[in-house]
Amino acid sequence: MVIILTVLTALFNRLSAQDYKFGLGLRLSTPSPTISSSVSAKYFLNDRSAVEGLIAFGTRFGIGGLFEMHQLIGGIQSLNWFYGGGAYVGFADKKIYTGPMGVVGIDYKFDNAPINLSLDWKPELDISPAINFVPDALALSVRFTLK
Repeated sequence: MVIILTVLTALFNRLSAQDYKFGLGLRLSTPSPTISSSVSAKYFLNDRSAVEGLIAFGTRFGIGGLFEMHQLIGGIQSLNWFYGGGAYVGFADKKIYTGPMGVVGIDYKFDNAPINLSLDWKPELDISPAINFVPDALALSVRFTLK
């Protein structure tokens, strides 16, 4: 049993789960969440954890932040999955929208180009102006990366 767990851990983890330090680009999302289509800036704090800032320009103007943990998928050097959470504030129709958000997704950095793609699901829970769960928050991000 210990050998099986060791092999699985070796396949799905590595010490350095990211292949870039900073990425800046666009996140194209479904229109429902407060933080929908946005400018995305992701910065790695260490080999596995990152912070991502989002400035939304979709149906509502909003600002959000996420803390993310990244891990390698299989033995593929540039392919990671990530999960995390954060919060947001948005403005529309003379109302202020605030609440927590989670995120889970996959992240791929091209080996020979400074381009990163990620696909994620980022559900939100509006706390104000009223309680409202927004589960249909899918997005594709394209970022220019710096080592």
